[in-house]
Amino acid sequence: MTFTQKQLKEISEECVQKIMNAREGIEYFDEPFRHLVIDNFLEQELARVCLQSFPSLDEPGWEASNDSDIEIKYRTTWSSEFDIPEGIIDAVRILNCGPLIKAMGDRIGIPKLIPDPYFTGGGLNVTTKGGLLDVHVDGNYHDATSLNRRVNAILYLNQDWLPEYGGEFGLYDQNGDICLKKVLPIFNRLVVFDSNDFSFHGLPSPLSCPKGMSRKSIILYYYTKEPRPGHQIAVNEPHSALWKKRNMLDKRGNKVRNFT
Repeated sequence: MTFTQKQLKEISEECVQKIMNAREGIEYFDEPFRHLVIDNFLEQELARVCLQSFPSLDEPGWEASNDSDIEIKYRTTWSSEFDIPEGIIDAVRILNCGPLIKAMGDRIGIPKLIPDPYFTGGGLNVTTKGGLLDVHVDGNYHDATSLNRRVNAILYLNQDWLPEYGGEFGLYDQNGDICLKKVLPIFNRLVVFDSNDFSFHGLPSPLSCPKGMSRKSIILYYYTKEPRPGHQIAVNEPHSALWKKRNMLDKRGNKVRNFT
């Protein structure tokens, strides 16, 4: 199905309202860090088209992470919107449109958010049976723009996902030791959260879904010119993802990284 500009604008306006009207304790939460969980986020047909358009792992444009203790998954290597598959680009356009970004910033309390036209680290994610993502905090700096990472958005596209498959998005305490909440990655569920040096998250237990099934999502990141407030900073210099199982170092064993 092809959506017209008018239809996409109407869908985006509905999505904006879902974010702005997120109710405290139901769709919006302060603990363990600020986040939104909104079900049936996209219009159902658009969400269905996204899933149908999800490329196979046999197709080009994927990179695999296979660090057995911290990260086993696949993600796309988009460098611009022209890399995004037909059928998925409309959802990305909605998630990156001005009114929706403003609504996210207003509701989660981080104004003046900016999307990433480079899709650095963003795009499609797939975790297959046995895959995992250790507890971590995300990188804080965008090399191409010198902007500061502030918000992550994840749209899940998993139909008929059962709790026994695992793969819940885990939110942890500020030390990354205790999982305080788990969010099942069900179809058309949007998760938005405040990304900082204490917003530990992950899915550290290997996925136990049936063979041939996988955990699919669209992940986008948002930035600000303004730095994170001091109470959200543990590492002042630019850093990559820092992993609990690596004693809060990145994949290369560093606390900070070179940047331009």
